[in-house]
Amino acid sequence: MHRLEVPGPSALPFAVGTFEEMGPLSRAAFPHRHTFHEILHVTGGVGTHVVDLQRWQLRPPHLCVIAPGQVHHWEDTRGLDGHVVLFTDDFLIDHPADRDLLRRLSDRPSLTLDDAAHLRTTRLMAELDEEYRAGADGVESVLRALLHVLVVRAARLPQTPAAAPPAPARAGSVAEEFARLITRVDLGLWSVAAYADHIGVTPGYLTEAVKAATGRTPSELVREARAHEAKRLLAKTDLTVRQVAGRVGFADAAYFCRFFRREAGASPGDFRRRGDTHGNAVHSGNGPRDIHHVRRLQSIVAPGRPA
Repeated sequence: MHRLEVPGPSALPFAVGTFEEMGPLSRAAFPHRHTFHEILHVTGGVGTHVVDLQRWQLRPPHLCVIAPGQVHHWEDTRGLDGHVVLFTDDFLIDHPADRDLLRRLSDRPSLTLDDAAHLRTTRLMAELDEEYRAGADGVESVLRALLHVLVVRAARLPQTPAAAPPAPARAGSVAEEFARLITRVDLGLWSVAAYADHIGVTPGYLTEAVKAATGRTPSELVREARAHEAKRLLAKTDLTVRQVAGRVGFADAAYFCRFFRREAGASPGDFRRRGDTHGNAVHSGNGPRDIHHVRRLQSIVAPGRPA
């Protein structure tokens, strides 16, 4: 996760410069995401830009819009040239509607520029760069105005055809990795977002991959994994209910008790009292069908391997 670092408390949450000036992270070859918006004016170079597992061949000149949270990286790029504009949501305070425009633009992160649009964008990028470096009086309002023009003009560009969808083999490997990780309770990954971040994909893509492989959502399977681990801890350890809640990612014990009752059909205390004497509490209750579904998930996404 990359954050926009500014040199001081009074510095603007904004930066602009060439790829070279921004440094190697502006063309990182490893999957990563940002807490900020990024607009790229690519004027030269060859290679591939991978955004949320979709591959876009560089065909300069074009604009790329990357939203906060999107996973992207560069592959086999040579001669990458152009400008990079970075800014946080807070910087859009004068034009809040631009947030919606940027989200829509990030769905098609490669926007083709014809000669006229390329010339206008080049001039606008030069103005942003010059204003940013000069830092004269009123620089913040001028930069916000120029950025607004850039976003509105980008939204006027014709739709670029979508990139080819990720290969089914890639989706299968993502589902398989999820199936492997969900059995690793030691990792403490108790949400779909945490699993997606660990794998290096977006939560939306993880949901699509797992649902395609199993017919079930990762949120269902994560819920069952949490409930299963809670049952195991209640049945096989002397941990208090509060401690069990913490072990499965709940800071609030009361919320954990509501979750457990919904999933297991009994309170944690009742479950422990009635189930532990028979040694089979991990598989009792009227809730979801616990970790056996994870093993079935593994056999579905990797049929040639033992579950």
